[in-house]
Amino acid sequence: MSTNSFVKQKKAYVYALFAILFWSTISSAFKITLRYVSFDELLLWSVIFAIVVLGMINQTGKNPLRKADLSKRSLMSSATMGFFNPFLYYLVLSKAYDLLEAQEAMSLNYIWPVVLVLFSIIFLKQKIKWIAICALFISFFGILVIITDGNITKLNFHNPLGISLALGSALFWATYWILNMIDKREDTGKILLNLTFGLIFILLYFLLTDRKVSIPSVKGLAGCLYIGIFEMSITFVVWLRALNFSKDTAKVSNLVYFSPFLALFWIRLTVGESIRLSTVAGLAFIIFGIVLQQIFSRRKNIITNRK
Repeated sequence: MSTNSFVKQKKAYVYALFAILFWSTISSAFKITLRYVSFDELLLWSVIFAIVVLGMINQTGKNPLRKADLSKRSLMSSATMGFFNPFLYYLVLSKAYDLLEAQEAMSLNYIWPVVLVLFSIIFLKQKIKWIAICALFISFFGILVIITDGNITKLNFHNPLGISLALGSALFWATYWILNMIDKREDTGKILLNLTFGLIFILLYFLLTDRKVSIPSVKGLAGCLYIGIFEMSITFVVWLRALNFSKDTAKVSNLVYFSPFLALFWIRLTVGESIRLSTVAGLAFIIFGIVLQQIFSRRKNIITNRK
């Protein structure tokens, strides 16, 4: 490897580790912020802050969004993606965090790569090897361990609604990811438009549900600002830089698997939850199944732009 390539790869690791560090704190940020705002207010203000931050990044970057980029096709694409993310995905996910412990919501949401594999089988008619089927069952076993607190023989779900929402959020993200994969527009401008349409859907939600928009407390706004910056906007830019600097995207994308385990550390430290052995074990099964499926799959690594 040349000196230049070595330096670029080193930068890729640095950017990737910063992105993973930021993303690992988000579960704690959700849970703490929900102490001061409702789940839908969290979404509203976080998206507003994300639009402001990403807008500044985009407009000062090399490929700023311009009026000429706002074709009918691009607007329709962003409207569709904005409906799934941030609107549906974060609305459902934030409610799941409201109902569940942070460790549960985070772990169950992390099955989105499993959902994406299932989507590719069902909708893209991709063939799947027996080892990949075994990998899926391993991940699903991990889900079972988490939602039953390790008592899988009794199948006693302590909060069915919260569990359903956490799992449903993974479905919405996988749908969004497929749409995002086929949209080749510049990333920051595309995500900015998606967020803008998402904000429109959120405001419609408040209107249709007769919810009044209020300004949260300072602590609530601080939490929303943190989520808007480090979950919805700037961390994606950092992650994209990591991928651009890396000679092989797999070298940095595989580091994402450290994020959920690091998140458990932050949840214990900042939220104060006692991390259950069943959560760690279940999450380990989920991640192992995902890694096993990708090792034996010929498809391109799907985790290239997401925690």
